[in-house]
Amino acid sequence: MKRREFLLVTGLLTVPSPGAAQAVSAQHRIAWLSQVRAPGRTFLTPFVEGMAALGYVEGRNLVIDARWSEGSRETMERLALEVAALGPAAIVAQGPALLAARKIPATIPVVFGFSGDPVELGVAQSLARPGGHFTGVTFLALDLVGKRVELLREVLPHLKRMAVLSRPDHPGDSKELSATREAAARFGIEALHYPARNALEVDSALVSIASARVEALMVHPDGTMVQKRETIAQFSIQHRIPVVSGWAEIAEAGTLMTYGPNLQECYRRLAYFVDRILRGAKPADLPIELPRSVELVVNLHTARALGLTIPQSLLLRADEVIQ
Repeated sequence: MKRREFLLVTGLLTVPSPGAAQAVSAQHRIAWLSQVRAPGRTFLTPFVEGMAALGYVEGRNLVIDARWSEGSRETMERLALEVAALGPAAIVAQGPALLAARKIPATIPVVFGFSGDPVELGVAQSLARPGGHFTGVTFLALDLVGKRVELLREVLPHLKRMAVLSRPDHPGDSKELSATREAAARFGIEALHYPARNALEVDSALVSIASARVEALMVHPDGTMVQKRETIAQFSIQHRIPVVSGWAEIAEAGTLMTYGPNLQECYRRLAYFVDRILRGAKPADLPIELPRSVELVVNLHTARALGLTIPQSLLLRADEVIQ
């Protein structure tokens, strides 16, 4: 059983204590905003489980109004105002939905799971003291970047030249790029940056990377890179360029490996913030958190296709090995 699946199963087996159920016996309405229905549903499930573990059960004392924009920014902005008009006790914004949630009246708390820097985005004064009506979990953990470079070097001990693919408009990308370059420099690796502001530019960036004679590719994870994950995986196999990134979904699509936050657990953790808000806490006083659980996913099928041997020591540390 995969480690992520085990965590999901243990969440399903968690039964709230009688005291917890009694403490939240009143009916509560919250809203869920997500850009794309498929991953949105994937992340909504652990959030609902997290709420149940705290005594909030749909159909009993909890109503969740879920909305998906199916990739349209304009639709998401309309849906954000639509759910705000329903008067929820809190709105949970998944990923890019946070951008639209900025239009929500400040009287409604917003809890987010976001891949970028919420301070740079302008929804928080600092991680420790958000100061507004936004709080939640940011997946941008810069200390993980150096580990990805280190993992690449374990597989490619003679690595000297790598490409970095990222979306420069993503809040916090400049910090992540600096961290990547610093980590690469420590190992004597040249890091060449290829910016891509949207899905179309990812395609053109990959064309440039193919002719750059790089030995590996680092992909900074965000919604656009997840959208293009299969294209990136196909590029990797075709040009025999190993790819490392940060979210398991990207490795599961066929790239070599990922090391980063366990997103399922991050969205489960959002229930903690909603619970605190329902009990009277202000988002301004709830520190924004970094991921509490990280995972290493290695795609052994891709390694074989690239003619690479993954060190046994690395495989033993992996949370998931895709055969």
